[in-house]
Amino acid sequence: MEWREEGVLLARRLHGENAAIIEVFTENHGRHAGIVRGGAGRKLSPVLQPGTQVDVSWRARLEDHLGTFTVEPVASRAATLMGDRKTLAGLNALTALLSFALPERETHAALYHRTLALLDMMGESPFWPLAYVRWELFLLEELGFGLDLGRCAVTDRSDNLVFVSPKSGRAVSRVGAGEWADKMLPLSPALIGEGEGSADDIRDALTVTGHFLKNWVAASLGNRPLPEARARLVGLLSRE
Repeated sequence: MEWREEGVLLARRLHGENAAIIEVFTENHGRHAGIVRGGAGRKLSPVLQPGTQVDVSWRARLEDHLGTFTVEPVASRAATLMGDRKTLAGLNALTALLSFALPERETHAALYHRTLALLDMMGESPFWPLAYVRWELFLLEELGFGLDLGRCAVTDRSDNLVFVSPKSGRAVSRVGAGEWADKMLPLSPALIGEGEGSADDIRDALTVTGHFLKNWVAASLGNRPLPEARARLVGLLSRE
């Protein structure tokens, strides 16, 4: 078995004395792991960093084997983003969440392209936190946990939507919430393509996506804790 494709490196861990096991996110093979011979050495260690765009060739005797990668660097993003704490935190949160949440070898082509667009935006635009919020929302949808924020779950109206139900993931109007308003999550304009992406809007939006990443996605994976990298990003953005 063999294939070759370009992808984003998500994670690396040492394997034996001189090898490494890496995870790569590609368009056609999803999150895919493999061994890199010499991956712990001086030549390859700087290349095998989260966020690096790589050209990988995977080979294994059988399809269900771990297999081995040969790796050629295409573009290093960590060096570009390292100068800013927030962008580096965004890179680390994104790669950690993909490694955490994606089923291995399951194709998510649309998510792959959104991920590339966001990574490129991180090095170019100060508005990337707003795009990151939308990326987390799309990640939930891709995993089968999409939110329904178009109409009120109680009144079925599309006006005056200000909350999100923490149980159903549906929007709720102020009237619809009634006495349960204090139990609801805030419906940030950042989640529905409105507003200017203020720090408060970003914080409220990440509160919502974080709730469902924890209570829906993580719960489906055995209640593993969400990556610390995401918490660090939320902390940095919340202190603005």
